[in-house]
Amino acid sequence: MLKALCQGLCLSLPLVAGAQAASVVFLNPGLSNETFWVDYSRFMQAAATDLGMQLRVQYSERRADLALTQARAVLQGPERPDYLVLVNEQYVAPEIIRLSRGTGVKLFLVNNGLTDSQARSIQAQPDKYPEVLGTLTNNDEAAGYQMLKAMVAKLPPSSEPVDLLAFAGVKTTPASQLREQGMRRALADFPQVRLRQVVYGGWNRQRAFEQAQVLLERYPQTRLVWSANDEMAFGAMRAFEQAGKVPGRDAVFSAVNSSPEALRALIDGRLGVLMGGHFTLGGWAMVMLHDDAMGLAVNRDGLREHQVPVLQLIDPAKARRWLQLLEQGGHGVDFHHYSAEGRPASYRYPFLTSPVDY
Repeated sequence: MLKALCQGLCLSLPLVAGAQAASVVFLNPGLSNETFWVDYSRFMQAAATDLGMQLRVQYSERRADLALTQARAVLQGPERPDYLVLVNEQYVAPEIIRLSRGTGVKLFLVNNGLTDSQARSIQAQPDKYPEVLGTLTNNDEAAGYQMLKAMVAKLPPSSEPVDLLAFAGVKTTPASQLREQGMRRALADFPQVRLRQVVYGGWNRQRAFEQAQVLLERYPQTRLVWSANDEMAFGAMRAFEQAGKVPGRDAVFSAVNSSPEALRALIDGRLGVLMGGHFTLGGWAMVMLHDDAMGLAVNRDGLREHQVPVLQLIDPAKARRWLQLLEQGGHGVDFHHYSAEGRPASYRYPFLTSPVDY
């Protein structure tokens, strides 16, 4: 049922009798069986259903070439949506923005926004690149910093050096870059922590497992394993377990993502630190697109780009609560509650300034 929901996502609920529901296509950069991106799409679909919108999700299977092919088909096809939501994974956004010129389709970026150099290039060529409706990105740099800080706090007090291994995602993904930057910023606060090596696991469990096997032979005294997502954390964890080490006892592992497996690993103590909540960004984008379709201003604070503090530390109590909420559609969120519809002009979206607690 979940597979049918995720691959066929094109449900609709009319706004009012005779009204045309706003249509949205989301170019999901992940794999169609990848827990994080499937959960991300489910949350978006819950928002679409609640708000009376049409949503279609296309998975790019982590292939930039496929993402561009899909975008071209959506933007140049006979039945164009009102909105196209995309992620600047592997730097695909500028070309998709260019392709949208003159199509009448409004673009909205989530999770990975434009890099500074991309933004400058686009701003310098307004005749080539239309303006994007909005951008919602995570607090990735802060999350990378906070994650390492929380990991060190779990170690017994000592002035002895501590070896750290880090598993970043993809070099051409802004979220991965920012999480790594945050981790490196935290190193300045902990001179006893020695960063032995950063590897790029491509968000992939098997690849991180293979990398960790090599790294553990090279650095057998590793006590800290920082990972930019849960899949890489579990891959590295498997390598440590095969070497006879116990995660949570012999090394502190961290991860980003609130998948059921990650939440359970935190509760069990195998994961020492977990950051999550960023799967909600697509849902909040749907709220803003709903309001735009209603003729309401979505840049109510005068800004088009927002960094949203969705990534937060998850403790075991919250992990247990989130596991229960995962069984409810959309985490039990009333998306209408966050809309600007019927609100005064002074209303500001609360999810832009503080994390929504479930």
